[in-house]
Amino acid sequence: MSNSISPLLVIVGPTASGKSALALHLATRFAGEIVNCDSLQIYSGMDIGTAKPSLAERQSLPHFLFDVRNPDQVFTAGEYSRLGRAALSDISTRHKLPIVTGGAGFYLKALLEGLFPGPQRSDEIRERLRQLETRRDGTLHRILSCWDSGTALRIHGNDVNKLIRALEVILVERQPLVMAHRKERNRLEGFRIFKIGLNPVRAELRKRIEVRSRLMFESGLIEEVRKLRNDGFGPQAKAMESVGYRQAQALIDGKCTEAEAIADTALRTAQYAKRQMTWFRRDAEVVWLDGFGEDSAVQSLAESHLNKFLG
Repeated sequence: MSNSISPLLVIVGPTASGKSALALHLATRFAGEIVNCDSLQIYSGMDIGTAKPSLAERQSLPHFLFDVRNPDQVFTAGEYSRLGRAALSDISTRHKLPIVTGGAGFYLKALLEGLFPGPQRSDEIRERLRQLETRRDGTLHRILSCWDSGTALRIHGNDVNKLIRALEVILVERQPLVMAHRKERNRLEGFRIFKIGLNPVRAELRKRIEVRSRLMFESGLIEEVRKLRNDGFGPQAKAMESVGYRQAQALIDGKCTEAEAIADTALRTAQYAKRQMTWFRRDAEVVWLDGFGEDSAVQSLAESHLNKFLG
């Protein structure tokens, strides 16, 4: 591998499409090492509900950016970019192939393209905005829709943290977020990048999500959540609001039945998978493979593409 320009493989796709399995397969065959790009697998203690690769898989070859924060700690895209780039540098320096895999599109964008130099976080502005939302749900999204309708369309009305950051930037920069984003970014340098995307049939993906949601609850998700809560990571921890963990807590608190918790987890996960595909489809550089990452045909095709890229 060149010391100046190193190859980098990126594997994207919706949740439950087998990205981790494909990454492990290719890492084994191409002297690769895996860098996590999942926004929840970075948290320690959250294994079952995030479908984190098993300990045995992570010990079979180097894995980076797993279990780097506690569930109550904030982990920003900027932090991910900094730690991720350090991991890429480490891997390429040792003449291994870095393989970035995961479904967190914004983290990946930060890693490869950099983040715009936004203003420092203002505790005063953030608290005032949070109070507005506390008084009446949906206030922040309505304000953002008036000030920057384009950004409001891209942020879910319930994602208070992103709404606060968008409004904070607008208030400080005194311009729409899209204009602030046009400032020069610190793009990743020193790598030539090849992107593979997994594109399973939607109906088959939905079935897999339903099965995986059920197996999570049967395999100890409730016990995992109870332990996290006993360790002090309750509903107030941002990571505990994520799909699967929110439903498990509702079940523990007697707010729903197990069947309802599983069904809602599957529904919300499928909705998330659809949003992921919408995000990744915008990237014209992705080479899409039809099927799941565990499929031998998909693995063989991925190997062929990667051989050509490396060759």
